[in-house]
Amino acid sequence: MRKAAGLTALTVKSAKPGRYGDGNGLYLLVREGGARWWLFRYHVNGKMREMGLGAAPSPASAEKGATDRETVTLADAREKAKALREIVRAGGDPLAQRDADAKAASAAAQHAAVKAMTFRNVAKAYLAAHEAGWRNPKHRAQWRATLDAYAMPHMGDLPVADVMTGHVMAALEPIWTAKPETATRVRGRIEAVLDYAAARGWRTGENPARWRGHVANLLPARGRLARVVHHAALPWEDIAAFLTDLRGRAGMGARALDFTILTASRTNEALGARWQEIDLAEGVWTVPAERMKAGREHRVPLSDTALAILRALLPLRPADDDKGAAFVFPGARKGRPLSGMAMLMLLRRMERGDLTAHGFRSSFRDWAAERTSYAREVAEEALAHTLRDKTEAAYRRGDLFEKRRRLMDDWAAFCAKPAAEGATVTPIRSAG
Repeated sequence: MRKAAGLTALTVKSAKPGRYGDGNGLYLLVREGGARWWLFRYHVNGKMREMGLGAAPSPASAEKGATDRETVTLADAREKAKALREIVRAGGDPLAQRDADAKAASAAAQHAAVKAMTFRNVAKAYLAAHEAGWRNPKHRAQWRATLDAYAMPHMGDLPVADVMTGHVMAALEPIWTAKPETATRVRGRIEAVLDYAAARGWRTGENPARWRGHVANLLPARGRLARVVHHAALPWEDIAAFLTDLRGRAGMGARALDFTILTASRTNEALGARWQEIDLAEGVWTVPAERMKAGREHRVPLSDTALAILRALLPLRPADDDKGAAFVFPGARKGRPLSGMAMLMLLRRMERGDLTAHGFRSSFRDWAAERTSYAREVAEEALAHTLRDKTEAAYRRGDLFEKRRRLMDDWAAFCAKPAAEGATVTPIRSAG
């Protein structure tokens, strides 16, 4: 090592490989190849330690146009060394303090990042992470819509770490009694977003939207608010009279509703049907798993009456639909199915606004239970209901198709019976 005699700016740039002392613990280290570094040497608890202060100027750096930010000048290195000597005189360790400062800076940056992570940001991240697994586009849309309408006004721009019980209650209380079903879903969605934030390290502590042991102590249970209102359903005794009126009406909505009733299917399943799902020769409609609520393929036996509806619609199928992708019940817009509103408006024109298309599934189920001897599981399979008994579900492999075919044929025959046979038929008023 060269004797410490003080360095000059020229020496710093021109010195050959070696270690050069400037005095007071400051050294210039020149490596083979020309790289130059400042070192500060000091003693703590009898041990010698070295701390780098940055790159020193060199001819190479000057040629490349290096800025002062990229290199530490001799004057700056002396100032840094002076400050570090003060730390040593005070009994500190510059390296330990540098590490502590770096950790503090990292913690401050992390805290700032967490503060910048608002509930709105986390909700977007949650949806991006989970919505790909949601089959129903309507479900994805409802998630966003309910949070935007009820949660965001109270906590959307708040750091997710700061969301408290008061914010959750502000979102829930105005709708808890007026819209209990919506409020229940909003609470669950807020809880899911906050759980996601906790899992990502963006918040700590209890989830203020948790029901059990928390929100349950602040709001009445949904079951105590009001009796559950099911989809309005037509008594099964009145089905024949209703269909007599329906079949006398023109339009795609009437045909779609007739088909929906005959197959006891859900509205979205019927309206989303494509020709490629229909086997007219075998009399089978196969609904793919992605369009079923239970997420499994469902075969529907088609009665002669249901097949007659489909055959009557065949002339409307596009001539170039060689793959069967066209909708069986097309809407007014090209490439789109008939809207569910078409059935609703039809019911209103029939002066039966008290009914819903979905409610006819209940009519079918009641008829099967009260007027037939078919086993319960046959009717439940016809409705594509998921078995609640997990053990029974695990052992059942078939879909009772042939039994269901007889059931659906009997249902179609019952629907076609003259209305006069029913003593309790409610008269259907004319649409005028």
